[in-house]
Amino acid sequence: MQTLESLSRKIGGAKELKSIVRTMKAMAAANIGQFEAAVESIGKYYSSVAMGILAYLQDEQIGSLLEMEKLKKNSENSVCAIVFGSDQGFVGQFNDKVIDFLGESFQGRAPIKEVWTIGDRVSLLIKETAMNETRNFPLPNSLDAITSLISSILISVEESYEKGLLSEFYIFHNQSKPETVYTPTVKRLLPFDEKWRQDLMAHSWPEKMNPEVIGKDKDIIGSLISEYLFVTLYKACAESLASENYSRLGAMQQAEKNIESLLEEISQAYHHLRQSSIDEELFDVVSGFEALKDSSENENKTSGKPN
Repeated sequence: MQTLESLSRKIGGAKELKSIVRTMKAMAAANIGQFEAAVESIGKYYSSVAMGILAYLQDEQIGSLLEMEKLKKNSENSVCAIVFGSDQGFVGQFNDKVIDFLGESFQGRAPIKEVWTIGDRVSLLIKETAMNETRNFPLPNSLDAITSLISSILISVEESYEKGLLSEFYIFHNQSKPETVYTPTVKRLLPFDEKWRQDLMAHSWPEKMNPEVIGKDKDIIGSLISEYLFVTLYKACAESLASENYSRLGAMQQAEKNIESLLEEISQAYHHLRQSSIDEELFDVVSGFEALKDSSENENKTSGKPN
């Protein structure tokens, strides 16, 4: 049975929880701002690097420098999926959506040999599937930590690629969308094949004059390719972190509404019980007064005294 004391404790607990939810909302909103700014900045750098590679692709004299070495140690398509998720909860279906999208993307295609996860929550979900998770990387909790993560991933990619253990790498992550808050997406990281070349060549040079390539050697194009790989992964990570905080903000907004509804319900029950308690006390006072009055009248009648 509910008591005023128990309802009062529930109201206090709900108010404390509401305060925590508001704090998490504020943190998510602040994180969205910094990660979206990072996405915009890295997007501009990504475009510059892509244009640099495009300039080399358009220079017929150095076309031979861009022939990508084919892996001879593994003739089969050994696919690796790099999946960005979250470390923390309160993100709704954020991790589930990217895992479902991963499974749908490879239906009827070469099976995924390895899955590399970024984030503990998405790692737990992968373990519940038939997919083979071979590596798990800690999710960065700040912009400064993204660079270290991307460097670790690229080292692992280079080792596996050069040894012929894996031949294709795909990045899966959630991306912010105004209409749906976020949506899962995929981008192929490696190899640089003819399709990659054609996709890049489909972009036109932003200026009327064709670019002039200076320093036609493998070191320069190699540096551009390295930067291309880095910014591609960095952009995916920043977009995923922005989407995660959008998801958390939405979850916190819904939680706040639920808490307000619950708080209103408990408050109504508290006030109703309190009013009932007051009515009972008043009834007891009135009843006591009437009882005393009747007792006094009876005594007066017995003693013959006037009322």
